[in-house]
Amino acid sequence: MARKTRLDNPELLRRQLIDLLTDFEQRLKQDNLREQVKSLIPAVHVLRDLGSSLVPGSSTSSARDRILTYLRRFPFTVIAGDELGVVSGISEYARRVRELRVQFGWPIYSGITAREMLSEEDKESRHDLFGPQVHAEAIQAMDVDDYILLGEQDRDAAHRWNVANSVRKLDLSVRDRILTYLRENEGKPVTGEELRYVAKGATEWGRRTRELRTEEGWPVATRSSGRPDLPVGTYILEADRQSQPHDRKIPDVVRVAVLERDDFSCQFCGWNPRQQSAGDPRSLLELHHVEHHVEKGSNELDNLVTLCNVHHDDIHRNDVKGRAAYDTWLASGKS
Repeated sequence: MARKTRLDNPELLRRQLIDLLTDFEQRLKQDNLREQVKSLIPAVHVLRDLGSSLVPGSSTSSARDRILTYLRRFPFTVIAGDELGVVSGISEYARRVRELRVQFGWPIYSGITAREMLSEEDKESRHDLFGPQVHAEAIQAMDVDDYILLGEQDRDAAHRWNVANSVRKLDLSVRDRILTYLRENEGKPVTGEELRYVAKGATEWGRRTRELRTEEGWPVATRSSGRPDLPVGTYILEADRQSQPHDRKIPDVVRVAVLERDDFSCQFCGWNPRQQSAGDPRSLLELHHVEHHVEKGSNELDNLVTLCNVHHDDIHRNDVKGRAAYDTWLASGKS
């Protein structure tokens, strides 16, 4: 039966540890390996008690609670697994981290997932993926058993992890499993940890997610690809529809520049994703070519404009072509 960690006054535990290590000096002089090892067990126990007792609070009686308290004390900070081993007082701290993530919805990212997410972003936008609180260099330096807490609890996460478990079992390619999961959660932010799990840990999951946006035209957004309002380190399928083939060729760096210039709002009606509401058919922002792409219109900044999906459809349905026709159409929305 596993020994339960004993919480006590850290100073008293420190003294007990010193006493035990002092007594061990005599054991070192004896030529009995087994007795030497057995005599260290009490010291190991007290050391774990000491680490666990460093985390204050009446609600930290369990290893999981102590880990969460410690991570919340240092959010947006890379925490080594050894630190969590100390404050938890157990060797299986990684399992408790997973419970916090999967069962309780805390956005705790492992080093391997965070690095894989970062590697698939454009160099120009990497600094935005995890928000202004976290430098890209810190993410790149994370070890496999490092962790970082990137926000507050998401109470819907447990349900999504159940869905992820079902999608993970489907006989599909990595990209198709990721797309299936995103479509199951249309309009809801999901974490990189969820997508990596759906991909069965395949290292290319980040690349496949990026391809869904850049090659297949699915509106998969992140903070760094045009949705600065999103929680850090998350992905969202804004709507269950693909862009037109010619719109998929717009580079991310250009797309973000257009969105920033247009204040992340539809230039016809002023709608932006922060105004999303039930029943409103406007669900995402798209880029429109003023001089149509099929008529040699370029992907340059001055030929692109931000529209909501409703008015992007409207402008094509009415076959509005060219700068003059666009200006007239735009004026009709401001009169």
